[in-house]
Amino acid sequence: MRSAVLPPRLPSISPVSFTLLVVFGAVFLASVGQVAPSPEKLANGMPRMAELVGRMLPPNTDPGFLQRMSWRIVETLQIALVGTVFGVILSLPVGWLAARGISPLGVFRHFPRAVVSLFRTVPDLVWALLFVSTLGLGAVAGTMTIVVDTIGFCGRFFAEAMEEADKKPQEALHAIGANRVTVLCGAILPDVMPTLINSSLFALEKAVRSSVVLGLVGAGGIGQELKVAFDLFQYRNASAIILAIFAIVLVMELLTDRLRAKFQ
Repeated sequence: MRSAVLPPRLPSISPVSFTLLVVFGAVFLASVGQVAPSPEKLANGMPRMAELVGRMLPPNTDPGFLQRMSWRIVETLQIALVGTVFGVILSLPVGWLAARGISPLGVFRHFPRAVVSLFRTVPDLVWALLFVSTLGLGAVAGTMTIVVDTIGFCGRFFAEAMEEADKKPQEALHAIGANRVTVLCGAILPDVMPTLINSSLFALEKAVRSSVVLGLVGAGGIGQELKVAFDLFQYRNASAIILAIFAIVLVMELLTDRLRAKFQ
């Protein structure tokens, strides 16, 4: 009678995988000892946090301050909207040039793809510092930051969406002698338009969050007012601004969620 062979309770692991796990665990434990907060430090910081929150309450509701904050909020939304629209418009040709099997650049499509990767991997605040240094303080630097960030975000998703577009309409247009631009406008863009719209709405939502903090480095918007409030120890102003930022982000998330549901 043949004895039944039971499956192993634990999956087998190769020596290389075991070594990598040990190295990962050692790096993690060493990092915890250097950068993780200790219980004593957290216990000492809690009273100071409670004191700071107490100084932030109640939020400032002075009409003059609220009016100034409202103009900064309008500027923040302008930065996000203008930067996203220009970024999405520029992402269309960039995504087309970077898309595999569609790009007219052939093997040189890796260059626009590398540019998109560069735009995406460099943090927003670093781009903001670069534009503040070259264009000066203010909303223009913030808008340029959002443009670059949107190209890095949408350029990649636009290229991937075009690569996954239905091939049959493209082959039909190629068969009757259509050029690449005609194939793009007549077959690819109509097929991937819902994906492009969803990616653009995500980019707008992301831009609103980013434009809020760009002011911390002088790139305009409500973040600049928040930095001034903390620099001058005006904590009641700071709490009012934080609540306004929370309301802006929440409303934008609800709005973009509704729009995405409509276009799906």
